[in-house]
Amino acid sequence: STDSDIYLYDLATKKARNLCKPEGYKAPEVDVTKSLRNQKVNHQEGDMQVGYDQNPQFSPDGKYLTWVSMEHDGYESDLKRLCLYELATGKKSYVVNSDNLETDVNEYCWAPDSKSIFLTACWHATVRIYQVGLDRVVKQVTDDSWNDYGSLAVLNNKQLLASRQSMLNADDLYVITLAKKEKKAEVKAITDENGHIFSQLATPTVQQRWVKTTDGKQELVWIVLPPHFDANKKYPTLLFCEGGPQSPVSQFWSYRWNFYIMAAKGYVVVAPNRRGLPGFGKAWNEEVSRDWSGQCMRDYLSAIDDAATNLPFVDRDRLGAVGASFGGFSVYYLAGHHDKRFKCFISHDGAFNLESMYTDTEEAWFSNWEYDDAYWNKDKSEAARRTYENSPHRFVDKWDTPILCIHGEKDYRINANQGFGAFNAARMRGIPAELLIYPDENHWVLKPQNGVLWQRTYFNWLDRWLKK
Repeated sequence: STDSDIYLYDLATKKARNLCKPEGYKAPEVDVTKSLRNQKVNHQEGDMQVGYDQNPQFSPDGKYLTWVSMEHDGYESDLKRLCLYELATGKKSYVVNSDNLETDVNEYCWAPDSKSIFLTACWHATVRIYQVGLDRVVKQVTDDSWNDYGSLAVLNNKQLLASRQSMLNADDLYVITLAKKEKKAEVKAITDENGHIFSQLATPTVQQRWVKTTDGKQELVWIVLPPHFDANKKYPTLLFCEGGPQSPVSQFWSYRWNFYIMAAKGYVVVAPNRRGLPGFGKAWNEEVSRDWSGQCMRDYLSAIDDAATNLPFVDRDRLGAVGASFGGFSVYYLAGHHDKRFKCFISHDGAFNLESMYTDTEEAWFSNWEYDDAYWNKDKSEAARRTYENSPHRFVDKWDTPILCIHGEKDYRINANQGFGAFNAARMRGIPAELLIYPDENHWVLKPQNGVLWQRTYFNWLDRWLKK
């Protein structure tokens, strides 16, 4: 279950009251071997919230309480709405939901006058700052520049403090001075933490490209070009496969999946916002669930095929595909379905055998929602049957391309046996393969020296197969 609740605790009476469900609420029984999507828990009448509720904040005047709320039990990537609770009356409403902002509410904070709320949300692959009044009117505060804002706080009636990053810059702090009427806010940096390092480096170039998908829609793709880029040259190129599966390919800065470093090493990066990512509407975001091997995979191939065909500097004979988590699953799947597009693969913490993962993961609700059914259910849905039949391990007989597998042994989300299995399968097929195992890392690589080893191994593998 993903069901969590917000409680109001009275310091005088020392009693707690559940604000998400009525008194005496008893959850319906569920079949834990099936998705909660169509079970009674997600189809009840009355005033109750059965999804993931988190981050409660009082308004400065003490009249309201807000929190981020998901609608459905069992769906960890459900739309994050902003619930407004009036303390005097107990009235509950949604100041932000799909009606006025069709993307997730990330961080938020109250304005000092308690009449509005500031929040960050991703739209078209950038994380912007918005302001919403109690009348539910949403106003975009920052402009459409290619940046991601976070760590939001109020300084005073006219100014906010936030962090900002992009694919070309690590986090710094900024003061955002609010503008009147329809103008966008003034944004001023107050730190330059890594300026002395960046000033010594040649900078890559980031471009935005819209690509037509196989079903006639438009997909936003980031193209990152190496420093000192020469359009007359041909460059080895990487398809970046995002994890999540529902995490945006926004203007993020990472100390592992770092596009700046990849470009600086001489690679063009193709990073698509494929089906199943937030920031393009609720329907686009949800289209990956129960269809891991479907349209999202075709979206990946649309992005790399467009680059290889229409960007003359992309060397179609030196393409690689890389990714972690769901991106790692994507790499394992593409390894059996790429029609010789790619010359090498790298999968980090990827799901290889979905039947095994169903019972191996600590996030049982995740597998249930995404796959629909336990693999042993005789009455499993068509989506579940399709999911298991398209598990990457079933297509190893078609693997023909060198692959590097990376995994952490403390990863309980996607267990290290998935990486062991993929590596062994490749080696038994006679395919060049390497395995990097971290005994002391989980689903991420958090220790600095492990990160250095990760980067060294990652680029040694790419250089070996894409720079001959």
